[in-house]
Amino acid sequence: MATRPYYENGSVRLYLGDCQTILPELFKHDLLLTDPPYGIGDIWQGGKGHGWNKADKVKCERNRWDERPPTADELGLALTQSREAIIWGGNYFGLRPSRGWLVWVKPERNFTLAEAEVAWTSRDSVIRVCELPRSETDRCHPTQKPVALMTWCLSLFPYVKTVLDPYAGSGTTLVAAKLMGLGATGIEIHEPYAEYAAQRLDQGILDFQIDRNRTIDHTNQRSLFEESINGLHEQTPLP
Repeated sequence: MATRPYYENGSVRLYLGDCQTILPELFKHDLLLTDPPYGIGDIWQGGKGHGWNKADKVKCERNRWDERPPTADELGLALTQSREAIIWGGNYFGLRPSRGWLVWVKPERNFTLAEAEVAWTSRDSVIRVCELPRSETDRCHPTQKPVALMTWCLSLFPYVKTVLDPYAGSGTTLVAAKLMGLGATGIEIHEPYAEYAAQRLDQGILDFQIDRNRTIDHTNQRSLFEESINGLHEQTPLP
């Protein structure tokens, strides 16, 4: 029996569970855009200085979350479920050579955290660089990427219509895809983060404030996912 979505609304769907179980049940997406655990929890020190107190407070939580990276087989499965791919932290994984790396430069300096991050891509193109602040206010996940970073990533693949994130975290990839009118599927194994992602998607992201006492009625949502995805692909075929 196929896994029931934890949240769905129009062309966006989120599953709660292990991506290795759920990925084989999904259709093939146009783009894999994900930020999995890097496996560096044991060496991460937490960003001290410049008032960056929240990173230090969530250090233990982040270290637990980031203690094991996906295996080669796990990433391989995710890659088979997409035609193109962007994998943040790709320098930590044994991926094939690529010339289309992406670089996120963080303008703040003198942190104990990295001043840049890189993403492996399937693009046969030149390296591209994006400069954005380290984080957004009111983030929930300890490694939450800015929405603007993910929308930038999506802009580099203008022909895609469906996006997959098997390590969805707090749902930033899904939020970015929704903003750009794309279909998106996310998978998250930790329910608190899945609930946070669902709230972001349900409320929208403009002036978003998380209500930690609020829960979404996931059982009464009308499923328009397949209809919406089919409509997206009918509009513009892939090259």
